[in-house]
Amino acid sequence: MKVLVLNCGSSSLKYQLFDMTSEKVLAKGLVERIGIDGSRVKHEKTGIEPLKFDIPIPNHKVGIKVVLDTLLDGDQGVIRGLDELRAVGHRVVHGGEKFARSVIVTPEVLEVIEECVPLAPLHNPANLMGIKAMMEVLPYVPQVAVFDTAFHQTMPDYAYIYGLPFHYYEKQRVRRYGFHGTSHFYVAYRAAEMLEKPIEDLKIVTCHLGNGSSISAVRGGRSIDTSLGFGTVPGVLMGTRCGDIDPTVILYLMEQDGIDPKSMSHIIHKESGLQGISGISSDLRDVEEAAAEGNDRARLALDILCYGIRKHVCAYAGAMGGIDAIVFTAGIGENSTTVRKMVCQGLEFLGAKINLERNNVRGKEAFINEPDSRVSIMVVPTNEELVIARDTRELAIG
Repeated sequence: MKVLVLNCGSSSLKYQLFDMTSEKVLAKGLVERIGIDGSRVKHEKTGIEPLKFDIPIPNHKVGIKVVLDTLLDGDQGVIRGLDELRAVGHRVVHGGEKFARSVIVTPEVLEVIEECVPLAPLHNPANLMGIKAMMEVLPYVPQVAVFDTAFHQTMPDYAYIYGLPFHYYEKQRVRRYGFHGTSHFYVAYRAAEMLEKPIEDLKIVTCHLGNGSSISAVRGGRSIDTSLGFGTVPGVLMGTRCGDIDPTVILYLMEQDGIDPKSMSHIIHKESGLQGISGISSDLRDVEEAAAEGNDRARLALDILCYGIRKHVCAYAGAMGGIDAIVFTAGIGENSTTVRKMVCQGLEFLGAKINLERNNVRGKEAFINEPDSRVSIMVVPTNEELVIARDTRELAIG
């Protein structure tokens, strides 16, 4: 029972092939620079050395054909025929208010994803290209769309409505949507399994921390608030995104410096965050190294990041009326012992006590709290692809 999972970007295509009988990854890879000179495929069959090769890939349809050919290859492949593929799951960034769960792709579903393009102009068009290309190459195979925004559709209206004239919500659906929902869902439910408690009884703050970051309040297995909003800028400091900011600052800079909307968007999305504060890098590893060597701006960037995360943890504990677990995930959350330590030191009043020796762990599941900590502090590597594969199996295969 094999399921292929695709994550299509504007010029890239990530894939994983699962055997859903055991939920084992048989192969995974990345197609880069689609439609650009220097197209490259990185393919890894589980258990053998990764393969890299250059090949012209003018569009996503060709990229998908290359992926399928590689999966069928005598040496690098893991299937004997395309009829072994029972279904394909697609990551789709934005489903608006229409989708609170994953769905089988139909013409009507494609129309709604198209309608959501203005809400995710960089992502939904690429996601659509991948779905349509796969439907063309494998027209007989069921396709499933799994939405980043779906998990957050359980937020109450007072958490997602902005304080703008209400007609902006009614007519243009301006509201908090949230992102990284598949990751928050996975780590919250996995944390409940590790705690050996029903998720319905738990109040969990999940911290998805990477180049893009978001923090969510998950009460009883449902998202009730999240730090990202209408777009992917708010919340905590990120690699190149500014996080929470007074909108008056944006208006002031546009007026004072004559900055047009497109340029302002570039500043808050691409020139801010760790990069903008430190002046060194958008990569936290570089910032941590510079801070350790005494660079004041790097130290400041690290302080701003960890202070922001700690504020959100406390706020969401208040929103949920308590907290049972803090979960760290994604690139920074899974690997930065420094960030986890700095975030948790100062949360003792909540009953969260970090154990510095246990915290010395990277990229694997672990409890990192003191034995007498009332709040569990956990590292849970995310696995969005597995969630997509599971939803795809359930909807398309049963």
